[in-house]
Amino acid sequence: MQKLFRSYFDSFGGLRKEIWLLSLITLINRAGTMVIPFLSLYLTKSKGFSLEEVGWILTFFGLGSVTGSWLGGKLTDKIGHYRTMALSLILSSVLFVLLQFPSTFWSICIGIYLVMTVADIFRPAVFVSISAYSKPENRTRSVTLIRLAINLGFSAGPAIGGLIIATAGYSGLFWVDGLTCLAAGILLLKLLHPKRAKEEKEDIVLQAKSAMSDKLYLIFILAMMIFGFIFLQYFSTIPLFYADQHHLSELEIGLLLGLNGLTIFLFEMPLIKFMENRSHSVISYVILGTILTGLSFLVINLTSWVGILVVGMLLVTIGEMIAFPFSNSFALTRSDGKKRGSYMALYSIAFSVSHIFGHNSGMQLIDNFGFEFTWNTMLALSIVSCTLLLILKGLLKKEAF
Repeated sequence: MQKLFRSYFDSFGGLRKEIWLLSLITLINRAGTMVIPFLSLYLTKSKGFSLEEVGWILTFFGLGSVTGSWLGGKLTDKIGHYRTMALSLILSSVLFVLLQFPSTFWSICIGIYLVMTVADIFRPAVFVSISAYSKPENRTRSVTLIRLAINLGFSAGPAIGGLIIATAGYSGLFWVDGLTCLAAGILLLKLLHPKRAKEEKEDIVLQAKSAMSDKLYLIFILAMMIFGFIFLQYFSTIPLFYADQHHLSELEIGLLLGLNGLTIFLFEMPLIKFMENRSHSVISYVILGTILTGLSFLVINLTSWVGILVVGMLLVTIGEMIAFPFSNSFALTRSDGKKRGSYMALYSIAFSVSHIFGHNSGMQLIDNFGFEFTWNTMLALSIVSCTLLLILKGLLKKEAF
């Protein structure tokens, strides 16, 4: 047992202090975004919108995410990752608080668009900061530590969020989101010094290639868009499935979603360290993660037993634990010596585009064809994503020779 604990803690060794500080800031920020998993429930139960209307509202969520990711990449290449992150955190703290006040369909669409635009400026910047503050040999584990912070925050967030809804209603979530974003912004300004980053020379960045000219990277981005489309169902349509088909309360849904973050917190870093020492390619691991995510939708169609929801959650969690760190690491490695902001913006945009189509399409599919058909569709899409990644794997082998 002592050897097991030592091995676990050794997996965290060798990371720079700045990566740990960045993880702390990310933890505080993510712990506060507890309104996001409950957004579909908030819009249907508290605001009385139909599933079709919620689907369109969540499309504006995705449009804002695309705008923010694109703008974040531009700002990161122009003013640097540090200023971009600070700007995003402080402005989004105000917008999260204000988001509770709109009540009409179009005012909520505009409010969510603005919140996500400002909030997702943070995403390309934080990815670039990982590369700037980490050593090349520790890059994947640095990404994993940031994800660990995200998921630890997400583990606590939904559980606390469910408790807040049960006691104080939905409005309290927006205040908590705003205050935690503000706290994260203040900590960033106080603790994380930009001079400690290993920035690329300006002339190299200006003359380097952008992501849009890298054809193999664009295949990877398309595969990630489809993967994101599937994965994001766990944060919009799956909570509705838990409530409508299995009659779970908000607190129970929060605890089940919290299982995702807790599992990642306990096992992702040792798992990534173990897998890094194997001879398989990064893309092979992304394929494995995509397969497991697809299987999570297969199993919840097999039986009405409520315990299958835990099995499905564990499958998607393991898939996420593998796919995200290695896909992120591939994007960072591919961007070496190039316009890193544009590469990481495109990586973020892949998931932002998934937000545009994933939530709305999921809602429309459920409304018209039911949950079972929708989950089978997600399984089919996971096969498409895996096929694209297999094609990419073959092309990368040819590129190496």
